[in-house]
Amino acid sequence: MSRFSAVVARDVRLALRQGGGSYWTLMFFILTVTLFPLGVGPDLALLSRIGSGVLWVVALLAALLSLDRLFQADYEDGSLELLALAPLPLELTVLAKVLAHWLTTGLPVTLLAPLMGAMLAIEPAAYPTLMVAMLLGTPVLSLVGSIGAALTVGIRRGGVLLSLLVMPLYVPALIFGALAVEATLEGLSPRPHLLLLGADLLVALALTPWGAAAALRLNLE
Repeated sequence: MSRFSAVVARDVRLALRQGGGSYWTLMFFILTVTLFPLGVGPDLALLSRIGSGVLWVVALLAALLSLDRLFQADYEDGSLELLALAPLPLELTVLAKVLAHWLTTGLPVTLLAPLMGAMLAIEPAAYPTLMVAMLLGTPVLSLVGSIGAALTVGIRRGGVLLSLLVMPLYVPALIFGALAVEATLEGLSPRPHLLLLGADLLVALALTPWGAAAALRLNLE
């Protein structure tokens, strides 16, 4: 666990100190959500109806922006080979890097979601559901994205290919997360959608570290 924590702490420090990637991700999330009321107009009913979908789509795009730095920097400076040879299994190393990615991107987006929801006229009664859905869904974005990041780690300017690989796999989290908030706004129980979102997280947690580690070993050979 000490080695796992060391990898998490290292990646969090690098994300905060080098290049400000996490800050740009948050700025993208805030500015993009802010543009929707300006483009759609002052119709609060319309904004409330599309608000949950807007938040999830923008959160998805924000996660995509930061995925290319998940393994690429370590691959370029040789650190990834050292991590692969370290006593900590590569699957756990991948999981540690995914956790650091979520802490610097997904968690801040989750904490900002109610504030952005207020800008989109989402009723305050739906904020708890929105927070729970984001807490369950944003880790899925980081976990699934790790496979695409591992597959494209040796490709220069592989951001477009990375997006094409992981975008279809993001659809379940996007649908269940948005539907949970919509169910709350309509007076229905969000529990079925949250359970499906939780199941999506468990499946991603069980499978993606192995897939990403296999892709990294293939690129390091």
